[in-house]
Amino acid sequence: MLNLNDITVRLGGRTILDAATAKLPPRGRVGLVGRNGAGKTTLVRVIAGMLEPDIGSVEMPRGARLGYIAQEAPGGEETPLDTVLNADTERAALLIESETTEDPDRLGEIYDRLMAIDAYTAPSRAAQILNGLGFDEEAQQRPLSSFSGGWRMRVALASLLFSQPDLLLLDEPSNHLDLEAVMWLEDFLRAYPATILLVSHERDFLNNVVDHILHLGSGKLTLYPGGYDAFERQRAERQAQLASAQAKQQAEREKLRDYVARNSARASTAKQAQSRAKALARMQPIAELVDDPTLTFDFPNPDELRPPLITLDMAAVGYDETPILRRLNLRLDPDDRVALLGRNGNGKTTLARLLAAQLAPMEGAMNSSGKMRVGYFTQYQVEELDRDETPLQHMTALMKGASQSAVRAQLGRFGFPAQKATTLVGKLSGGERARLALALITRDAPHLLILDEPTNHLDVDAREALIQALNAYSGAVIVVSHDRHMLEMTADRLVLVDSGTAKEFDGSLDDYIAFVLSKPGTDSKASGADRKEAKRLAADAREKQQTLRKAADKSEAALARLLAERSKIDEALADPLKADTVFSSLSPAELMKERGRLSTMIETAEIAWMEASEALEAISA
Repeated sequence: MLNLNDITVRLGGRTILDAATAKLPPRGRVGLVGRNGAGKTTLVRVIAGMLEPDIGSVEMPRGARLGYIAQEAPGGEETPLDTVLNADTERAALLIESETTEDPDRLGEIYDRLMAIDAYTAPSRAAQILNGLGFDEEAQQRPLSSFSGGWRMRVALASLLFSQPDLLLLDEPSNHLDLEAVMWLEDFLRAYPATILLVSHERDFLNNVVDHILHLGSGKLTLYPGGYDAFERQRAERQAQLASAQAKQQAEREKLRDYVARNSARASTAKQAQSRAKALARMQPIAELVDDPTLTFDFPNPDELRPPLITLDMAAVGYDETPILRRLNLRLDPDDRVALLGRNGNGKTTLARLLAAQLAPMEGAMNSSGKMRVGYFTQYQVEELDRDETPLQHMTALMKGASQSAVRAQLGRFGFPAQKATTLVGKLSGGERARLALALITRDAPHLLILDEPTNHLDVDAREALIQALNAYSGAVIVVSHDRHMLEMTADRLVLVDSGTAKEFDGSLDDYIAFVLSKPGTDSKASGADRKEAKRLAADAREKQQTLRKAADKSEAALARLLAERSKIDEALADPLKADTVFSSLSPAELMKERGRLSTMIETAEIAWMEASEALEAISA
C-alpha cells in the first residue's frame, strides 16, 4: 500500500532521515514510534506531500486517496456537522451539481453515484463520529467559532475519519481527546477498512489499535510485527544482539591492531600485517543504539506535613459567580495519588485550579495546611515559556537568591546539564520544554503536584521515566490524563468529575472503562436493552469486586493482627523480662499453648486471605 524508498531529508545541515526505507502491509494498522526529535513529523510531512525529500521516493497505488489533518484548526460560522459532511468533497460537489444541472441524463448519473457512495446516510454517519468524539446533538449545531482550539481540532479529526481515505495518516490524534473519546477512537480505528499510519506515544493506544510498529531511530526505519509491547520485546532482543556483536567486533579490532603493531616492521610478516590493516580500515562499525542521557525526571521530596493537606466541605467553584461544580467533599492526604476522570468540559481543570488555590470556593469551605506548597503543571506553561531565554535564565528568575549551583542542580534533575541549560527554549523540543516546565514548578519541593495532561509532548520512553519519578516522589499527586498506562501506574484513587460535582469512583480503571462503555449513547448501534444489560452487568461486576476487595482487606488485617500477637509471645518466651503486659503473667507452658492456638488461627486466616485475593485477581483480570 505504501512504500518508502531510501528517503533522505536534511534540514539545517543536519540529516534527519538517512535512506529510510520501509514497505507497509496492505490494510495494515501501523504505529510510527521514535524518540522526540527522531524525525517522525518530518517523515509524516514527506508522506503527505508537504515536504520534498532530498533523495528517495514515496510510492502509493495510483488513485489512492491520502488523508492527513492540517495543523490549523477549522473555524468560522459553519457547524461541526456541516464541516464534517463537507469533508466528503465528491458528495458535496454532486449535491451542488444535482441542484444546477438541467441535463436529465447527467442528473440520473448523479443520483446513481450518490446511491453508490451511500450519500444519503452521510448525516447519520457524520453525527455518530462527532458524538463519539464528544459532540452532543446541540454542540453539533453550534458555530465552530464558539469552540476552543482543542475542540475544533476534534472537528478536523472527525472530518478526516468521515472522508475515509485509502491511507489514513494520524499524527498524535489523541492529544486533544479525553479518555472516553480515546476509547471510542480505538474502536473506530480497529474497524477501519483501509491502511493506517499512526504516530502516537501512548502505549495502551498502540497496543489496542496497531498490528505493526514502524520504529524510526538514527534516521532509519525498522518494521516490527505486533503491538507496542511486542515491539519492545523484539527491540530488547535486538539490542542484546547488537551489544554482543559490538563486543565481538571490538575484540576483533583490538586483535587486528595488536597484530599490525607487532608485525609491520618485520619483513617476513609485513604483507600479512598490511592485509590486516586494510581489513581493519574496511571494518564498518556496528551502529550503536541511541541512549539519551538527558532523559531524566527527579522530583525533589518535600518536608513532612501532618494530614490532611486539603479538605473540601460542600464546596462550590466556578467562574463569574456561576458555579461549575457543587457539593464537593474531598480529603487529600500527603501520600495520596489521585486521578481525575471525566469528559473534557465536565470541570476537571476547574477542580484542579481550586485545589491549587487559583480559584476560591464560592460556597462551602476549603481548608488546607498553611505550610503546603503546590506545583501545578498545565500545557499553557509549556506554551508560554519565553523562546528567547534559556532554561538557566528561566530558573534563575524564579529561584531568587539561590546560588548558581542550586539553580543548575534543579535543572540537572530534569535532564538539563551545562550545555543544555544555556540553549534557547525556542531550540528545545516539545518534550524538553515540558521537562523544563516540570523543573520550574517543582523548584521549591512542593507537597502536592497537580499535573494536567503532562505527557502530551513526551515520547513513550520519557513517559516511562516520568511514571518512575512520580512513583519515587514522596508527596501527593493529582493527575489529569488520557494516557491509561500512566493512570494505572501512578494513581490509587479515582475521582469522577461528572454531573456538576466530583465523587470517589469505587473501582479500578478497568471498572471505569466498563462504566463508560455501558453508558447510553456510547455505541449508537447498540439497542437500549443491550445498553441496559451492559450497564447492569458492569454494576454487578463492580459490586462483586468491591465485596471481594473488602473481604481481602479484612482477611489481611486479621492475619496481620494474629502475626503481631504471635510475635509478642515469641518475645515473651525469648526474654520474659521484656514480655508484653498481656503475657507477663503466663507460664512458659501457657505461652506455648497460646502460641499453638494462634498458629492454627493464622493458618485459617492465611487460607481466607489467599482465597479472597485469588478471587479478586480473577475478577479483575
